[in-house]
Amino acid sequence: MRKLIASMNMTLDGYCNHTAMVVTDEFMEHYNEQMRHTGAIIYGRITYQLMEEYWPQLAKNPGDNKPANDFAVLMDNIPKVVFSRTLKSLDWKSAKLAHGGLYEEVLKLKQQPGKDLFVGSPSLIAQLTQLGLIDEYRLAVHPVVLGSGLVLFKNIEHRIGLRLVRTKTFGSGVVVGYYERGKL
Repeated sequence: MRKLIASMNMTLDGYCNHTAMVVTDEFMEHYNEQMRHTGAIIYGRITYQLMEEYWPQLAKNPGDNKPANDFAVLMDNIPKVVFSRTLKSLDWKSAKLAHGGLYEEVLKLKQQPGKDLFVGSPSLIAQLTQLGLIDEYRLAVHPVVLGSGLVLFKNIEHRIGLRLVRTKTFGSGVVVGYYERGKL
């Protein structure tokens, strides 16, 4: 069974805001390596549209930053499954709309052979946490305090024990914690 990995960037005070993140070449290389081991990415509408607005264009028209160009190509080719109640079609060649319920669709994806699955939308991470489907969390904490914004674990109804299995620290001060579900 494939693992479902929640991967998210967040500020030191727990908010998700991609414009507040510290993105260096070293950090981009980290995500490039992660994407090379990704079977599919699960998105909600908002995150999908943010990603679709930028990365396919960079894949077609690379810029001066090699790690970002490499990420764009990887993102352009990785299968994406999008959960949305409002989108009727998708333009990104590697994306498809999910047609069933979140629990059923993700469970089917996990049971298929292949590389691990990643979920990269804050709302879906919270929902899939509630459903008990996430096997690992990779949380990149950036040395930024915002004071307000979108909280990652919004509407969690019960305590969830996680076990830190490793960390990775970057020169920029970003620390990625790798957590598995389990007793504290």
